[in-house]
Amino acid sequence: MRWPRVRDGAVWAIPVALAIDAIGTGLYLPLSMVYSLTVTDLSETGVGLLLTAATACSLLLPLLVGRIVDRIGPRQVVIAGLLLQAAGFFLYLGVAGPVSLFLAALVEAVGLRVYWSSVFTLIAEQADGEARDQWFARAGMIRAAGTGVGTVVAGVLFALASQHAYRGMVLADAITFVVAAVTVGLFVRGARRAGGGPDGQSSDGVRHLLRNRPYLGLIGVNVLFNICTVFLAVATPVYVIRGLHAPGWAVGAFLTITTAVVATCTAEVTRRSRRRTSRGGAMAWGGRLWAAWCVAAAMAVLLPRGPLLVGYLALVMLLWATAEMLHGPASNALSAEAAPEGARGTYLAAFQYSFATADMVTPGLFGVLYGMSRVLPWVVVACLALTASVAIRPLERRLTGGKAAEGPSWEPWTGDAVREAPERRGAGDA
Repeated sequence: MRWPRVRDGAVWAIPVALAIDAIGTGLYLPLSMVYSLTVTDLSETGVGLLLTAATACSLLLPLLVGRIVDRIGPRQVVIAGLLLQAAGFFLYLGVAGPVSLFLAALVEAVGLRVYWSSVFTLIAEQADGEARDQWFARAGMIRAAGTGVGTVVAGVLFALASQHAYRGMVLADAITFVVAAVTVGLFVRGARRAGGGPDGQSSDGVRHLLRNRPYLGLIGVNVLFNICTVFLAVATPVYVIRGLHAPGWAVGAFLTITTAVVATCTAEVTRRSRRRTSRGGAMAWGGRLWAAWCVAAAMAVLLPRGPLLVGYLALVMLLWATAEMLHGPASNALSAEAAPEGARGTYLAAFQYSFATADMVTPGLFGVLYGMSRVLPWVVVACLALTASVAIRPLERRLTGGKAAEGPSWEPWTGDAVREAPERRGAGDA
């Protein structure tokens, strides 16, 4: 494999857009409630309900966005998502009450959903075959690093506790999203569209998807994997502080460790894992490691408080990070490979429901189980991880026609390979 030509631009323009989105998200999410309470007279409950309602209104968008992507290509839709997020942040500057807050949050949530329902199709469009694993690995690294940077900056703004600082942050977010949209527009080329849907049927991607039971199974199994991903942020603060009575600063240290490892090592872990196993195999190993992480975390109740407990938990977090690095790029690459080229936008947009479902289910699952026992949530999530690990390999064989069982054919990766001639690939290469 070799580096793409400089004029292709995607090799740096897409990472720039990903980084801007990740930093903006990492910056705003911790401050969204505080900013909204600062500029309005609403209560915490009122702000929370408005922000939740705005997000809920955007949940039906992915399949619609996917059909649009199949018609016109992902590049324009990614740009639209970035510009909608910019518009949402510009609207936040004028928030003064419930109506303006809901409108700003709705536009920003719609932009976020449009962007993430199309950007993975854009990535899949740029890289052939095995190179997708490295693109998705680097996308995961950029998201982790960008979110971490944004969270750190948000912490600084918290310390300032200034409305002017908050507004400056919102304005900076808006401007950077415009920059990202311009970058994609100028430097990323869209692939030539084939003009048809799966099996030659135009605009029939949703119906084709609903008949594709293996792909629907992949979405369902990935919900179980993603519960493990979300569980880190949902369960760790409560379990460490209230369940184990460890110091509060330890939570920040653990999350920093996992973010740093994922942001720096994902590409190398992906490269090595793909030399040894298929994408489904990598996902299965990720599930086993998540199960081991849950068991190890549950066993922390046996340790006394103090440095030994904190050190033990820090090492345990490396299990979560390794599982995340194995699962994330492999799951995205497998979903792209299994999607018919003419309906890839619809398929990959639908795949995003596995993330949205996990985001919705995990807090409630943890809350109910933790109310029964502080160890029970870890036991249940470990079982879910093992269940997903067992289910993914048969699904992979059905999705890839048994090709995965033959073992990967892999060359040492030396750069992201961007397609020079889109028309050279057939639907069977998807």
